[in-house]
Amino acid sequence: MMRKLLPFVAILLTAAGPQGPVLRVTVPDGDGWLADRDRVSADAVNSNCLACHSAGMITAQPRLTRMQWGETLTKMRTVYAAPIAPEDDAAILDYLAASPS
Repeated sequence: MMRKLLPFVAILLTAAGPQGPVLRVTVPDGDGWLADRDRVSADAVNSNCLACHSAGMITAQPRLTRMQWGETLTKMRTVYAAPIAPEDDAAILDYLAASPS
């Protein structure tokens, strides 16, 4: 995924004006809520992740380890300034690392 974003980021940085790059984000249309997965609640993911990602995008992601999802969560916060509630980290990671139902 990151390799696909690199050309886009390069274009943004190249096209940046004197104030720096302008990042425009299009929030996806809602396609519903995520259901609980392998008896793990989807509440934290629905509350935090669906602000920027569609449910379909989340469920289409490849299987990652809990550690890999943790790195992704950190990236969402630090690179994209996602307003993810830190107290929800464990619940989000539990959900993303759980087997799909």
